[in-house]
Amino acid sequence: MTSLDDLPLRDELRGMSPYGAPQLEVPVRLNTNENSHPLPEAAVAEMEKALSAVLRDLNRYPDRDAVALRTDLAAYLRHGLTWKHVWAANGSNEIQQQLLQAFGGPGRTALGFTPSYSMHPLLAAGTGTAWVDGRRGEDFGLTAEHAVAKVREHRPDVVFLCSPNNPTGTALPLDVVEAVVGATDGMVIVDEAYAEFARPGTIFALSLIEQHPRLVVTRTMSKAFALAGGRVGYLAADPAVVDAVQLVRLPYHLSALTQAAARAALAHTAALLSTVDAVKAERDRIVSTLRGWGLPVADSDANFVLFGAPRGDAKGVWQALLDRGVLIRDVGVPGWLRVTAGTTEETTAFLTALEELL
Repeated sequence: MTSLDDLPLRDELRGMSPYGAPQLEVPVRLNTNENSHPLPEAAVAEMEKALSAVLRDLNRYPDRDAVALRTDLAAYLRHGLTWKHVWAANGSNEIQQQLLQAFGGPGRTALGFTPSYSMHPLLAAGTGTAWVDGRRGEDFGLTAEHAVAKVREHRPDVVFLCSPNNPTGTALPLDVVEAVVGATDGMVIVDEAYAEFARPGTIFALSLIEQHPRLVVTRTMSKAFALAGGRVGYLAADPAVVDAVQLVRLPYHLSALTQAAARAALAHTAALLSTVDAVKAERDRIVSTLRGWGLPVADSDANFVLFGAPRGDAKGVWQALLDRGVLIRDVGVPGWLRVTAGTTEETTAFLTALEELL
């Protein structure tokens, strides 16, 4: 049987593993930061109508530029953005891949600050972009001074910032983004996949786009909108950035079905986002409970919580929780685990199982 070693695979891909969390059938799945709340019936009904209308025209290619969807996304984002400032694709991962195809590639470098979203270095490898790890502090924080120092040291073509940061959950101070943009001639990509879950008073990089043509904000409908299965991500940036990305996008990359479902969802934004406060309440419940038990917990502006495993035994605690029917995520940070804030019942199941281990 042929193995990868027998194929003429690119050298930088040898020894790598594909991205992905375990997909196991257990009673409580809190490992992939999905929104555990089902879609409201009214929104589902409208999406069914929209999909039904599109089905009659599947013999035709979709709108290659997804202008109507981009218009709706711009209206949702506000900040004076128009459809020309927005680009949509199959999840924010594809958006970031397209950005690296346009602004990274062989002979170019991307800089990130781990622990952060583990797909960023994989996307860099997949596009032939060199990856440099600027590392975060021991408290998982990132200061403007540290970020700027790494930018000046490595002179990257692309900088990845994550706010709220995955897997730690904490949003970046806006001064960090501004400092990085001011220190580089390259592109700065701010991954804001969890922005809708942020604590009150958090200011995001969308407010800076008009001032900085090399700043890109990426977001997704997978989390707050509960459309993880729909695969819709998007960026907001100067229109020139959108023009650049279209040079590398595949033709008709976003299906007519995806566009129709996303537009119907955006027409019911209030209903779909009605679960956000409930998710935030469960997140805060997890934080306060675990801290009350004496466990270290990172501040979270997302729909998940990073916490120190009892006795520092992340792998043992992960397995013990799984044995009790609760699946969370070992994100590879020694001694730490990540749990998604689910429904009240799911959160209770997690807390009950973890308390047993204490």
